[in-house]
Amino acid sequence: MADFNAIAQQFVQFYYQTFDGNRAGLAGLYRDQSMLTFETSSVQGVSAITEKLSALPFQKVQHQIATFDAQPSSGDGIVVLVTGALLVC
Repeated sequence: MADFNAIAQQFVQFYYQTFDGNRAGLAGLYRDQSMLTFETSSVQGVSAITEKLSALPFQKVQHQIATFDAQPSSGDGIVVLVTGALLVC
């Protein structure tokens, strides 16, 4: 696999910049089997996830990434764990 850490870093940067500026732009990253958990609510599938993201109680937000770790997984996938802060503007 190519440098999975570099791929993960690019993904994390893209994901959070897009989340902070245009949440609807994240739809293409999800699949029907994808899941999103926010606080105590979990949803599955592209439409449910995009609905959840658009219905969040805040419109302006900024992520501050403290750390991220990545490791390769099966099927040329990468598992990414991100920690940090969510600043509601």
